[in-house]
Amino acid sequence: MAETTQHGDNPWETGSIPAAPDRLLASDLVNEIEFLAARARSLGSGHANALLASLDLRVRSYSVLAMACSDSEPSQRELADFLRLDPSQIVSLVDGLEQRGLVFRAADPRDRRSKVIRPTAAGKELHQRAAAAVREAEDTSLAPLDGPERDQLRVLLRKIAFGVRTPGG
Repeated sequence: MAETTQHGDNPWETGSIPAAPDRLLASDLVNEIEFLAARARSLGSGHANALLASLDLRVRSYSVLAMACSDSEPSQRELADFLRLDPSQIVSLVDGLEQRGLVFRAADPRDRRSKVIRPTAAGKELHQRAAAAVREAEDTSLAPLDGPERDQLRVLLRKIAFGVRTPGG
């Protein structure tokens, strides 16, 4: 019988993916892609959030900071579209990062009515530490996969997420 995790335990303290009872694994649900994707995302985000907590970040705020540090100079609207978040959520996330001195809003050279999000020196430094934490979380979440499987998963997820092959895939 598969090992179970008590409700409320933090599985990331041990660095392991929570197991499920065999009787639940026998359900048809475990073959539904939307369920599998949602569960994998939840497990990965949960572990990433646990590791990012010491940096006072969560996956969403890390994502905004990472995009600001990417040299792509995203506008708030672009961030909302790219991250699939409501624009009001982006405003709140940027406000929080800005209050901490990690990012700032600047005039968008492409559209004077818009603002782009740029990192500060402190934001770039924190991003480096946070990216290391996210890589650690990814290594734990993807531990059952070998290198080629991880590469294939990235290619397939990019196809689903963006509808086309993206650079690097």
